[in-house]
Amino acid sequence: MRTGPSQEEIRRQNLGALLRHVHLRGAMSRAELTTALGLNRSTIGALTADLASAGLVSEAIPKQRGRGAGRPSLVVRPESARVHAWAFSIEVDRLQAARIGLGGVVLDRRELGRPRGLVAAETAPLLAGALKEMRRAVPPGTIGVGAGIAVCGMVRREDGLVRLSPHAGWVNEPIGATLATELGADTPVVVANVADVCAFAEHARGAAAGCDNVIYLYGDVGVGAGIIAGGRRLTGHGGYGGEVGHMVVNRHGSPCECGSRGCWETEIGEYALLKAADRPEAFGREAVLAVFDAADRGDARAQTAVRQVGDWLGFGVGNLVNLFNPEMVIFGGTMRDLYLAAAAQVRSRLNSVALSACLEHVRLRTPQLGNDAALIGAAELAFERLLADPLDAS
Repeated sequence: MRTGPSQEEIRRQNLGALLRHVHLRGAMSRAELTTALGLNRSTIGALTADLASAGLVSEAIPKQRGRGAGRPSLVVRPESARVHAWAFSIEVDRLQAARIGLGGVVLDRRELGRPRGLVAAETAPLLAGALKEMRRAVPPGTIGVGAGIAVCGMVRREDGLVRLSPHAGWVNEPIGATLATELGADTPVVVANVADVCAFAEHARGAAAGCDNVIYLYGDVGVGAGIIAGGRRLTGHGGYGGEVGHMVVNRHGSPCECGSRGCWETEIGEYALLKAADRPEAFGREAVLAVFDAADRGDARAQTAVRQVGDWLGFGVGNLVNLFNPEMVIFGGTMRDLYLAAAAQVRSRLNSVALSACLEHVRLRTPQLGNDAALIGAAELAFERLLADPLDAS
């Protein structure tokens, strides 16, 4: 017969809940935390004192004090400058690295070009080099909780192995283990798919905050989705969920890098747009943006390409809406630019494909966190261990 949680277990759970609140919502008064967590004032006081002693939060009298009688409730703030995570984003044409403070504050960042074809053994030293450069500016006495990596590809959850990233040419690349070796045993490394990471970030502190059912579409050369269902990330048994770009939507379509034919990404990805715009030799984000710019200036071929690809985007989104019944669909990466350029086609096709009951409450949005979503989401992966048990991880 199982016994209930011990007092110490309850205390640690409450510490995690309180720290998570100030991490996601910013500075909060003790009174606000009392209401939010459903705990009494003395318990909140004891918890904040423990977190402050560990250097994770600080407390101060509010600068603007009310006119009411009595002592004002102390304001609890995350120690963003002292507690941080390292975040990396491995993208098609670039590498990004950042130091993210508790509370989601970007404290420092670096960007490197990424020649196509780099394997994990060549990529990890570049990321480690960016971290070491940023580390020189870190003041003494700080707490680093680990590192998170966002990567385009199918990532095995248990060890960060990238099973497949067709457009990068990666098959079974151990980027998590390789970077962990570069950084040392005192820096745990967590790896996840970039769309999943962006969904995590936007749900935690971006456009989808407060929404429990969200689809985040991320596109560049390929297309993937991060899915939040019932307030939780839906990643599948091994972590490979969300590969919506490989839904077969056109059995007479073009061959896909995955080995199949007519995958959704062959109709809406970078290559599809550039081919439809009669620019098959071009590649990269700048080439994609040039097509949208040409369409805005009246180029008929570019306008036709945008409408065609936008129609396929709406077709796939309609099927996802029927399948997951989300409150919100967010378009990130080049999908953001495509959605903004072809919103009429996307909405028209979505309306013709999706069930009316599923359409009633769905909202179409672009990322609130913009290009920072992948880095902030990668940092959230690293912060999870701290938020689960603040005193053990710190």
